Amino acid sequence: MEYRNLGTSGLRVSLVGLGCNNFGMRLDTEQTRAVVDRAIDCGITLFDTADMYGGRGGSEEQLGQILGSRRKDIVLATKFGMDMSDDGRKRGASRHYIMSAVEASLRRLRTDWIDLYQQHQPDPLTPMDETLRALEDLVAQGKVRYVGCSNLSAWRMVESQWMARDAGGVRYVSCQDEYNLLNRAIETDLVEAMAVYGCGLLPYFPLASGMLTGKYRPGDMPAGARLTENPSFASRQYVTDRNFALVAELESYATARGRTLLELAFGWLASRPVTASIIAGATRPEQIDANVAAAGWVMEAGEVADIDAITAP
Repeated sequence: MEYRNLGTSGLRVSLVGLGCNNFGMRLDTEQTRAVVDRAIDCGITLFDTADMYGGRGGSEEQLGQILGSRRKDIVLATKFGMDMSDDGRKRGASRHYIMSAVEASLRRLRTDWIDLYQQHQPDPLTPMDETLRALEDLVAQGKVRYVGCSNLSAWRMVESQWMARDAGGVRYVSCQDEYNLLNRAIETDLVEAMAVYGCGLLPYFPLASGMLTGKYRPGDMPAGARLTENPSFASRQYVTDRNFALVAELESYATARGRTLLELAFGWLASRPVTASIIAGATRPEQIDANVAAAGWVMEAGEVADIDAITAP
């Protein structure tokens, strides 16, 4: 396993991270335990969850039950900001909410600290400096080690960096955003901004919800799969004629080099200078093995250029 710094911070993370969104919902405790055990055995250190994963708290609760003494050996990341109640009162990035949300996450995770605490989405009702000051207090208290953001626009991320610099306080050291060969939208401005301000990228949906595994074919959508079960999401974003054509071309490129489409998707993400850890979910231990192996393709500059040419927006 390769390990990288998270941006210009001193926090080191495994190149392949484990996305924990399936825990507490698609997986029961013993199924989650099998995935977690395999991940740790394979050298994965970054475990990424959120308070709302697993039906509002289920993912954090399962991790808290399972990790035990191994908690100290991993980088535990979670998030706050999305709805945690039906009445809309438990959400956002205000000081009032953050102070209660972190205590709830610590309790569910059965830990005294969170290694990476991430703002899950923008909060238009709260000034950014209020959010940053609250997070700085959590760092000073030792409840949080580093802070990051997710799904912020480039200008909001830059605003947060300016505010942190002016105040001499904590800053977001990472951005977790959707990024893969079929969705390169963040290259428009966010990727460059991250490079300038020293933020590490934690790409989620690295396989485009399964499109980059090759299991989806035109007219052949497997039963029970994510894009099959969510047709509105699929048709809007990934299941398009253009993407089917791109996947076929990418698969041919990988096969000609004795590689798989999975390896190509992970290897390309790993080649991006700002990538720190690729957040990949798993429902079975063997998927962990495949994800870790896939990141082993260290692409040459010519290969990266070829793939960029195929998938350029």
